Amino acid sequence: DWLSMSGGGGRRRKEEAEDCGGLWELPVELSARRPECGRCGRPEKVCLCPFLPVHPLKVSTCLYIIQHPAEESRVLRTVPLLAACLPEEKCKVLIGRRFSEDRYPELASVCRNKNTLILYPGAGAANLEEVDLSSPDPYVIIIIDGTWSQAKDIFFKNTLFRIPKQVQLRTSLSSQYVIRTQPTNACLSTLECAAISLAIMEKNDGIKETVLRPLQALCSFQLQHGAQVHHSKEHLLKNGLYDKPMPKNKRKLRRMELLVNNVKI
Repeated sequence: DWLSMSGGGGRRRKEEAEDCGGLWELPVELSARRPECGRCGRPEKVCLCPFLPVHPLKVSTCLYIIQHPAEESRVLRTVPLLAACLPEEKCKVLIGRRFSEDRYPELASVCRNKNTLILYPGAGAANLEEVDLSSPDPYVIIIIDGTWSQAKDIFFKNTLFRIPKQVQLRTSLSSQYVIRTQPTNACLSTLECAAISLAIMEKNDGIKETVLRPLQALCSFQLQHGAQVHHSKEHLLKNGLYDKPMPKNKRKLRRMELLVNNVKI
């Protein structure tokens, strides 16, 4: 204990502590977390429930959202809004980076189901719009939630996710998630991917409009309160608006060159 040390230094510190003794008695104001809505997960003052469907949508397709841990702490994430639009048993969220068969036997079983699809673009992916969906049994779609680098890491480092049929979306829709920067103009948020996929699987375009409504409200609210429209990295690079230092990593630099030259990556 430094207060009991002998010598001048110890006495000075003791006197200083006594002079400041009153400070320890001052009341400390604890920062209270804003009350959150139990359905949409937003602070109650900016609740988005008026833009959600009154009742969860009736769908036969089940979504499995594989969420990178970093997404869980983001303030403006879209997965809670997606989950609020669907029955609990039709939107299951698993958080993590690595998913082994031993630790996730239910997920392993889902991945081996012939009616399970994983939404991840690439040369080996079929267009979801062209997939035969004639099976009478329900379908499952796995969607990875994270940045592109996080999603790539999860997809390629988990062998379970290369068992289902790989699909991608062939759409000209530009992302409405304008309060977060996307890598390219064609990139969509997790909620948007889910909305389009469900509309295709359920053969009901109304699902897309319903699921996108809370996202549109979220972006509108943020823009009204000072948020700026985020253009894609591709747009910024092509128009000379990218104001961050260029990466020193040759692989990342090459990816940015491909974006500028309209090469699919």
